[in-house]
Amino acid sequence: MPGSLAPGLVEAMRKRGILRLYGHQARAFELASQGKHLVIATPTASGKSLCYNLPILQALVSDPSATALYLFPTKALSRDQEEALRAMMRDAGLSVGAITYDGDTPNDARRAARQRAGVLLSNPDMLHAGIMPHHTNWARLFSNLKYVVVDELHSYRGIFGSHLAKVFRRLQRIARFHGSSPTFLFASATIGNPREHASRICGAPVV
Repeated sequence: MPGSLAPGLVEAMRKRGILRLYGHQARAFELASQGKHLVIATPTASGKSLCYNLPILQALVSDPSATALYLFPTKALSRDQEEALRAMMRDAGLSVGAITYDGDTPNDARRAARQRAGVLLSNPDMLHAGIMPHHTNWARLFSNLKYVVVDELHSYRGIFGSHLAKVFRRLQRIARFHGSSPTFLFASATIGNPREHASRICGAPVV
């Protein structure tokens, strides 16, 4: 377990029966904490979620104003991750919120997402059409944006992948406009060229 991990997070992990990290989880925590763009490419049920959740929750402990953006290709994945993330935040004693923002999100929750969410869970289409065109309304999110999580990286290929790469170029320009430079954390099932693919998607070197 990383020595720098906040005691609340260690306790939240202990409640889940996790007393030690796998090597790839510890390495991901180390690299993400250093602000390195990274990609995790491991089989299903190998603990990829902890690879990005831990450094992000650690950042939220250190700086409650920090924000993170999680992107998933489907609404179902967003909702599943939201539930698990909220439970871990609660067990760790974190007061920041995690909110899913998609086409099904009611208006009051949308306002809460803009004003209070530490972690925003969404999808590339909503980012492209519903968030970035109105980025001034999301100034709090973008000005404090520390991490962008892109799960299911292997699904972003071909024409769809090229569109997503352009969306991320816009995202980075908007983040710079608001004074931030987020670290990208990619996760994928095993593919042959994870580093090359992730680097082409975000336009920067990836570990």
